[in-house]
Amino acid sequence: MTLVPLPELLAAARPGGLGAFNVITLEHAQAIAAAAESTNRPAVLQISENTVHYHRGLKPLAHACLHLAADSTAALTVHLDHATSRELITQAVELGITSVMYDGSALDYAANVEATAAITHWCHDRGVHVEAELGAIGGKDGAHTPGVRTDPDEAVAFVSSTGVDALAVAVGSAHAMRTRDAVLDTELIAALAAKLPVPLVLHGSSGVSDAGLGAAVRHGMAKINIATRLNIALAESVRSTLATHPDLSDPRRYLGPGRTAIQHEVEQYLRVLSPGRGMAGPAQA
Repeated sequence: MTLVPLPELLAAARPGGLGAFNVITLEHAQAIAAAAESTNRPAVLQISENTVHYHRGLKPLAHACLHLAADSTAALTVHLDHATSRELITQAVELGITSVMYDGSALDYAANVEATAAITHWCHDRGVHVEAELGAIGGKDGAHTPGVRTDPDEAVAFVSSTGVDALAVAVGSAHAMRTRDAVLDTELIAALAAKLPVPLVLHGSSGVSDAGLGAAVRHGMAKINIATRLNIALAESVRSTLATHPDLSDPRRYLGPGRTAIQHEVEQYLRVLSPGRGMAGPAQA
């Protein structure tokens, strides 16, 4: 199957939510693709700006993800996540990535609108889907600083002023949570979904329980971003393998089981986000 545009994946996932999973290593990407194939669900391979810095560049991992997505039998796409650099977005689009998130949440509202609108206009001229977020002024984690909540009226004005295609909103989740006890404001999710003409995105979803994610989707959340839980699954598997076989040195012997652990984690999330539904990709819909 060829690379599927993100809006088509959102449509294919309905009435469930679209799982979007962050890629750090090639094993992450392979596991996510395998999980999407085994569950017959659409999914997104996401590459964050932090991961680009870790790999000292976007191109190698982007090429790997794009080829994996294009060669997979599942409906997949590749998305650039939390990009604060116009240059990085430009590079991603030139490489063939058709969905990006511009993160101007550290800026004040007016500057965020101005920068996001300019990037959105440039991306739309090239057929690229744009996600953005509203953040707290000075907030370390932007829209996902603990206690921050997105105001529906401000969100409507932001979307209207910028023309973005999707909006990450603050409804009670937080990045990098290792426990799954975040409590989402489902009434706020419903209010935002009713007012906004674009899909809602939940960041920091690793900190939300299965029941909480199901409720978020039922109340209007469309794209669910998950990263930390995949890294926990990988780390726990590697620790277990090396503890059992302390003399192992071949990384394939411990990263292989780790890749399988990530796949199982993604499979579970994809089932939670689309309960009781056999999901066909856009090519079959």
